[in-house]
Amino acid sequence: MQLNTLHDLLIHEPRELHSAEKQLSKALPKMAKAATSPKLKKGFEKHLTETEGQIKRLDQIFAELDVSSRGPKCAAMEGLVEEGSELIKTAGDDNVKDAALIGAAQRVEHYEMAGYGTARAFAELLGLPKIAKLLQATLDEEGATNKKLTELAESEINAEALAE
Repeated sequence: MQLNTLHDLLIHEPRELHSAEKQLSKALPKMAKAATSPKLKKGFEKHLTETEGQIKRLDQIFAELDVSSRGPKCAAMEGLVEEGSELIKTAGDDNVKDAALIGAAQRVEHYEMAGYGTARAFAELLGLPKIAKLLQATLDEEGATNKKLTELAESEINAEALAE
C-alpha cells in the first residue's frame, strides 16, 4: 500500500490497529492466567471482551471505507506482546510480577491510545464523523482501561510488590 493521501493513511492506521488488537486478543488470556491478583486477572478478562468489541468496531470502519482489513502485521504490538510474554516466563515474586504485568499492559494501552487518537484525527479532517465516532469510542475504552490499571497499581499492587 502506498501512502499518498490522508485517506490512504486513514486506511493504514486502522489496519495496524486491527492487527494489534488481534495479537492482543491472543495475549490477554495468557496475561490473565499469569496474574495472581484477582482484580488484575478480572481486569485482563474484561479487557479481552472489550478488545473483541474493538475488533468489531474496526471491521465496521473497514466496511464504511469499503476496504479489506488485511494489512501488515503490527510490529509494535508484536514487540509489546513479546515483552509481556518474557515477563510471564520470568521467575520471581508474584506481587512484583503483577506490578510488571500492569506496566506491560499500560505500554500496550498507550500505544493503542496513540493509534486510535491519530486515526480519529484523520477521520475528522476527512469529514468522516461516523468513523471518527467509532474510533473515539475505542479511544475512550483504552483510556478507561489505562486509568483502571493505574488505580489498581497505586492502590494495591505496587504496595504489595514493595512489601516483598
